[in-house]
Amino acid sequence: MPEIDIPIKPKVETDVLTAIDTRTLEDQHVYVHCYYKNELNEMLIRVWRSTFLVDNSSGTRSELVHAENISYAPQWTIIPGKKVFSFLLIFSALPKDCRQFDLVEDIPQAGGFFIPAIQRNELDVYHVDIL
Repeated sequence: MPEIDIPIKPKVETDVLTAIDTRTLEDQHVYVHCYYKNELNEMLIRVWRSTFLVDNSSGTRSELVHAENISYAPQWTIIPGKKVFSFLLIFSALPKDCRQFDLVEDIPQAGGFFIPAIQRNELDVYHVDIL
């Protein structure tokens, strides 16, 4: 039986690395896992594209770039009764010197999400309860 030389540590060919757009390699996102406890029999929920993370010291806004498991306004997502509903919001990077930020859904009506004073962490992954 012939011997096969199997590399112990996989490697990435240099031509593959150079083919990747450097902006993709440097791109960072902020992940906010949101939890909404539905006390009613059924509930409707949605997120507006005008939802931001706002740096408390500079006022810089990080834009919402993607949402999972929740509809964008004007569409609605139905939450089954008496359940905790979770969804994920992905934002563009916060400023490097940001230490604390707010989650703000800036909408022209009452009831927008607002979570103040979220402490920044090294992973930029957060878990918040939406009240």
